[in-house]
Amino acid sequence: MTGLIFLIPAALFLGLIGLGAFLWSMKTGQYDDLDGASYRALFEEDEIEKEDD
Repeated sequence: MTGLIFLIPAALFLGLIGLGAFLWSMKTGQYDDLDGASYRALFEEDEIEKEDD
């Protein structure tokens, strides 16, 4: 039972760190271009530039 005195605040602290990291990544635009990453993984950059022209 005394272990809970340490585990509950530790879990809350780690949860807040995770939430802060997620909110920071949202604020800096990490999830803005979800389609671009898939195109870059599948196609060469030269092919993408030719399609844009």
